[in-house]
Amino acid sequence: MREPATNFRSSLVRSVARPLVSRRFVQVSAIRRSTDPIPTPEGSGVSTGASAKVTSIVDKVAELTLLETSQLVEALKSKFNITEAVQVVSGAGASSGGAAAAEAPAEEKPVEKTEFKVKLEKIDAAQKAKVIREIKNLIPDMNLVAAKKFVESAPKVIKDSVSKDEAEKIKKALEAVGATVVLE
Repeated sequence: MREPATNFRSSLVRSVARPLVSRRFVQVSAIRRSTDPIPTPEGSGVSTGASAKVTSIVDKVAELTLLETSQLVEALKSKFNITEAVQVVSGAGASSGGAAAAEAPAEEKPVEKTEFKVKLEKIDAAQKAKVIREIKNLIPDMNLVAAKKFVESAPKVIKDSVSKDEAEKIKKALEAVGATVVLE
């Protein structure tokens, strides 16, 4: 009678062990590859105008592993005191030159807001039922009970990150039924 249980156990162990063994081989092969140099694509050599010194440096860098290349970059940054500051140049500044780019921030107009937050500030108690119905229509997946709780907990944000036109429509609709709405 013990034999069927033994066969079951051995088949269970084999079925569990196979995936584990295959994962281990994948991990080991990935580790082995990390020490190999990265192969360079065909035709990606140094331009013909480069000196022999530059060509030899490029060949030596191409033989480095990814980790060694990262260490090289860090060493060069510290040697030449390079920071990782990113400079953003506007389209007008890039086409007209460096002097115009320096003057551009002083002449910029204030950026017009494109996304708004629609906030219910307060409601007229006599118009509460109309406001609840309007909130229920504006917010998807909200039932009447949830809309009532929402309106009673004012001030509360109705919608966030909406366009100016949509925010104005929501404000106009809610003010028509007796609510005070603020756009932020």
